[in-house]
Amino acid sequence: MLVIPAIDLKGGNCVRLYQGKIDEETIYSKEPLTVAKLWQSQGAKRIHIVDLDGAFSSKNSGKNSGKMKNREIIYSIVNEIDIPVQTGGGIRDYKTVKELIKNGVGRVILGTSAISDRELLEKVISKWPDKIIVGIDSSSGKVAIDGWQDITDKNAIDLAGEMEGLGIKEIIITDIKKDGTLQGPSFKWIEKIADAVDISVIASGGVSTVEDIKKFKSMDLDNLTGVIVGKALYTGSMKLSEAIKETL
Repeated sequence: MLVIPAIDLKGGNCVRLYQGKIDEETIYSKEPLTVAKLWQSQGAKRIHIVDLDGAFSSKNSGKNSGKMKNREIIYSIVNEIDIPVQTGGGIRDYKTVKELIKNGVGRVILGTSAISDRELLEKVISKWPDKIIVGIDSSSGKVAIDGWQDITDKNAIDLAGEMEGLGIKEIIITDIKKDGTLQGPSFKWIEKIADAVDISVIASGGVSTVEDIKKFKSMDLDNLTGVIVGKALYTGSMKLSEAIKETL
């Protein structure tokens, strides 16, 4: 199981939001590349990057907007570190996916597109089956889209099953009510989804201490392959190196 540090980009800065609310932002660094190098030096084997500007701008731009705002920063990180980068946020078209992969992004995360543009999803899965991750963000079990601004009627577990059926090999599960709160993950929710599919599941949202990592490990879920950690690393409530040791 990987411990995957998160870098959320907004206005070129490394930030964290509270429950995904754009008006509850804390800037932790104005040097995202320096942060990425730090996580690598502490043992990270993968970095999770979200373009928040892209995620939030896409709501009013149509399903094919692809309005990533921080891609040059993402490319600089990809070029300067030696571990894979997975990235998402406002990715709505084939051209953007192709460009990201061409520029060295290891895995591209699609969230809203998994619901709004199934044709795009099927096309990129066919082209890059090992490089596409679907992010399933949910609130009370229902899928959230457009930077978490809209809650759909779609059941997150049903969507996970659909993604497995389409050939997706890895999904990220985020409980947005937990994200950025440091209140602990939704363990039972993650377990429920992991039990419903056979593909790789990455947990995200609410991770606050090394004890959370220990608990995920003790759940003994074969397909729980990663845990994304954000705010806990920036506030110091968790040391990345210590968390990684618990997974070995």
